[in-house]
Amino acid sequence: MKGLLKNNFYAVRSSAKVFSAFMFLLGVFVIVVVSQQLLLFYMLLGMIGFSMNAVASMGKEYISKWGKYKLTTPVKRADIVKSYFINQLIWLAVGIIFAVIGMGLSWLLHGCPFGQSIDALLMFSAGISISLFAGAIFFPLFYLGGEERTGVFLVISLLCAIGITMAISTFINIALISEMTIWKIILKAAVMLACSLLALALSYPLTVAIFRRKEY
Repeated sequence: MKGLLKNNFYAVRSSAKVFSAFMFLLGVFVIVVVSQQLLLFYMLLGMIGFSMNAVASMGKEYISKWGKYKLTTPVKRADIVKSYFINQLIWLAVGIIFAVIGMGLSWLLHGCPFGQSIDALLMFSAGISISLFAGAIFFPLFYLGGEERTGVFLVISLLCAIGITMAISTFINIALISEMTIWKIILKAAVMLACSLLALALSYPLTVAIFRRKEY
């Protein structure tokens, strides 16, 4: 497993360096400029961008034939799939760190950018949920539909993830009806995270089952 994770890291490293540099420069601008919308965009971009960059690396492996070569090594297909899931979570954590630093420094210099501080929890839960839903949808599609369609599956997965997250948020808003209190905001964030984590957990055995039946 350690070797698979190292391989995944090297596959993402070059594009992650470029994206990190972009996030750093954009972060400086976001911290200096007082704009709630820009800060929200930066936070979501960091969490979703790093996560999707990790997922996209799967397509690179199969273009270079390395993905097929893995099957000749003494590793289980389930471990290969597991390494991709873990890799996404690792890079999602990197995106969360960028979002936390950007929000923290902006908050320190200009004060709380939200109506109430607890609103930051909703932004993090939304970014994390979109990333997890996108991964949960993409992984089985990748093995089911063919590696050559990676780009299309990325777009479909991301759009579906955004739609699902918005649907959950809207449903909770309708169900709660009354004004959003701190506890209702926490509940909303918890439900979004729980649903996305459940989707990712269910996606793993599904992806493994599809991959085991796939022949090259």
